[in-house]
Amino acid sequence: MIKADLHIHTTHSGDSEITPELLVTRACEIGLDCLAVVDHNTVAGSLQVASMNPPFKVITGEEILTSEGEIIGFFLKETIPPGSSPEETIRLIHAQGALACVPHPFDRFRSSAMQEKALERIAPLLDIVEVANSRTMPFQNMSRPEQFAIKHKKPHGAGSDSHTIAEVGRTYVEIADFHSPSEFLLALAGGQVHRYQISRFAQARGLTGRLARKMVGRH
Repeated sequence: MIKADLHIHTTHSGDSEITPELLVTRACEIGLDCLAVVDHNTVAGSLQVASMNPPFKVITGEEILTSEGEIIGFFLKETIPPGSSPEETIRLIHAQGALACVPHPFDRFRSSAMQEKALERIAPLLDIVEVANSRTMPFQNMSRPEQFAIKHKKPHGAGSDSHTIAEVGRTYVEIADFHSPSEFLLALAGGQVHRYQISRFAQARGLTGRLARKMVGRH
């Protein structure tokens, strides 16, 4: 079995302080076997980490802001531009032979989180649902993403959503090893999620920042 953190941001995201070099060092220190680097609206960060040939698997990806919330593409080779509908974004993900995952679904405190109407509409198109995210605030129904995944029979993803180095690996999924996107899906179906939230101080700081950005219309 391997430990995979499936939601990490580098400095290519703009709001993360984790350089690709720091990420590789930290992942080795804490014994992660697989990382999905999914910077906001660019695949450049994940390609850079993969080009460093680290001693762990790198899933190249992107967290794409659609017209109704964010969708992650796993195993992407090229950047998918933001702003399209969720359906079109998923079509573009699948056109690269990649997998579509919805991150932090239903999150009440993120303007970028996809909500129920859109989620139910695109559920048949999704490959994976992120059921655990270290940055999700606890002041809401934390089991709702998992309930949605179970309802629609989708494999469970999980990740730290790291923007600082200390967050890396705080949430991960333990899965069988894999060598292709199809094997990855099978591995997730039999995986076990391990979730550890960020500190209360970091949660409060993150919530304050999100509310401030929402008030001024920023992501």
